[in-house]
Amino acid sequence: MSTNLTNRCPRCGNYNRTDSFVCAFCGKRLRSERIENFSIFKRIEEEFISPAPWFITILWLFTKPNRAFWNINHKRKNAPGYLILLFNSLIYGLMGLAFFSHIYIQTIPPFSLSGFFIDLAAFIAFFLFGLMFYFIFGLILIWFFTKGANVAVGFSERLEARFGEKKEGKEKYSQAEMSPFSIYKGGTLHQQQASKFKMMLCAFAPYLLINSIEILIILIGIPNITIPNLLSFDLNPMFVSPTWTVLHLIDALTIAVWVPILITLAIRELSNSSTFRVFISSLAIGIIVAVFYYFLRPTFII
Repeated sequence: MSTNLTNRCPRCGNYNRTDSFVCAFCGKRLRSERIENFSIFKRIEEEFISPAPWFITILWLFTKPNRAFWNINHKRKNAPGYLILLFNSLIYGLMGLAFFSHIYIQTIPPFSLSGFFIDLAAFIAFFLFGLMFYFIFGLILIWFFTKGANVAVGFSERLEARFGEKKEGKEKYSQAEMSPFSIYKGGTLHQQQASKFKMMLCAFAPYLLINSIEILIILIGIPNITIPNLLSFDLNPMFVSPTWTVLHLIDALTIAVWVPILITLAIRELSNSSTFRVFISSLAIGIIVAVFYYFLRPTFII
């Protein structure tokens, strides 16, 4: 028996790595941390039966994020990460419409067919930009958070030790028994890379709410401008509005606090590691990125 498998589970009797925080076979908590006294970080020790529907999972990401990622981790290929990306992009398209609702073009009558096509073009443009932006933004941030977790808990090394390399994991996955008792090691968690990004992308669910709130702020706070035609865009009166500072501050706080909390839960469930150490590294990275984001925002530079 390997020397690092000396932590025996009191519930199922199987041996685990000494640095495991939950049993890799039945999910029983083996070690605890003070941070887990907070309900948002508490580990779920229930027996997993079946994955929750995607809409319930997204709701849990706001109300019970610890349960959401516990649920996702049992069947990561069902993670609603790409759905969240799509919904964020659609809301971003609506944000574009809210922005353009403050621009009045003298040559185009209100409620006309021309106005409808302009609004449709604005929605599609903002939707496509949002889709590209949130995918790249998520990819970069997940890379940063992963690097931080590697320093804090050896995230990538733990994944490889737990699930094997990508090719090996797929082979084991195809041969594994799908037993509810062995979901952590002998069952659905063997595909390491296939859905890891999709699961971690769920940490950007807060933007579903944040972007919706920002739409209301844009509708209320951005000043109206009137231009003679489409070729006479002068958006400076809109960009000098203090409303943009509020919007970017909300975004920065989301990156600095809310996203790191959710990414912490995703990483700790994936790697069976310390919540506290992952949270400290994720929070530090979130704050650094938020500071750069706030001071490099376009309206600040302009």
